[in-house]
Amino acid sequence: MAIDPVCRMTVDEKTARFRTEYRGKTYYFCAPGCKKKFDADPEKYAA
Repeated sequence: MAIDPVCRMTVDEKTARFRTEYRGKTYYFCAPGCKKKFDADPEKYAA
């Protein structure tokens, strides 16, 4: 299981519909809104 870096919810990597790559790491999201926030400012959430 992964943790959504925006809202901190648990996300199953196998079924996650929303994901993005940043600096060689895959981040998983529970909803499109969380992915959009991350994509707008990845440094804020990737740290």
